Amino acid sequence: MRYVVFNQKGGVGKSTITCNLAAISAARGLRTLVVDLDPQGNSTQYLMGREQEDASQSAAAFFEQTLKFTAKPQDVLDHIIDTPWEGLSLLPSHPTLDELHAKLESRYKIYKLRDALSEISASYDRIYVDTPPALNFYTRSALIACEGCLIPFDCDDFSRRALYTLMDNVQEIQADHNEDLRVAGIVVNQFQPRASLPQKLVQELIDEGLPVLQPYLSASVKIKESHQQARPMIHLDARHKLTLELQALHDALTA
Repeated sequence: MRYVVFNQKGGVGKSTITCNLAAISAARGLRTLVVDLDPQGNSTQYLMGREQEDASQSAAAFFEQTLKFTAKPQDVLDHIIDTPWEGLSLLPSHPTLDELHAKLESRYKIYKLRDALSEISASYDRIYVDTPPALNFYTRSALIACEGCLIPFDCDDFSRRALYTLMDNVQEIQADHNEDLRVAGIVVNQFQPRASLPQKLVQELIDEGLPVLQPYLSASVKIKESHQQARPMIHLDARHKLTLELQALHDALTA
């Protein structure tokens, strides 16, 4: 199963959700891959504790070679690296993704990621793709390449207004490029149960029939420690409330 984590709004927890769900999958014995398509590289830094310095082992190198005509193109597996966590691999981000964007878009390489992930589907049980906070070439590539779309929602009115556009964008990609794509669910992130506005906003989404996933992910300062130490929550504190919520969310997706 391939999941893309998508939201055009920044700071909603895309990388946090991507890496923690992937770490749980790997901890459950599933062969798991994270694809980091955001030039900022937050997922790469979260899992590796540093930026990816070797451009030859990165998503940028994979996309760059699609621009070249060669008798023996490199396999995407050549650009994937191991993380410190058993069973969890990474196609890292690299800053040169920014430089390649216009060339890839003009040469219409939008299906290359889909083809590459399809070729290695036998090697991985779960693939999670982290995307930039924009509906650009890399995000469209991910939506075309994946079957399930997870939309983080951080419980503010701006996110709610953007949500309808996001759903429309997913439906458009589904209609035009990827009939297997579906919204796997809206992931409520940084939820504060004692505050009235988050409760009101989430309930309104449910009342509208939108696919809001349970459980909601609590707001916690522990996640900042997780980022700082480059340790997904299941490896930092397996008994923490947020870790248990993430595991329950993972199980809800795979049920």
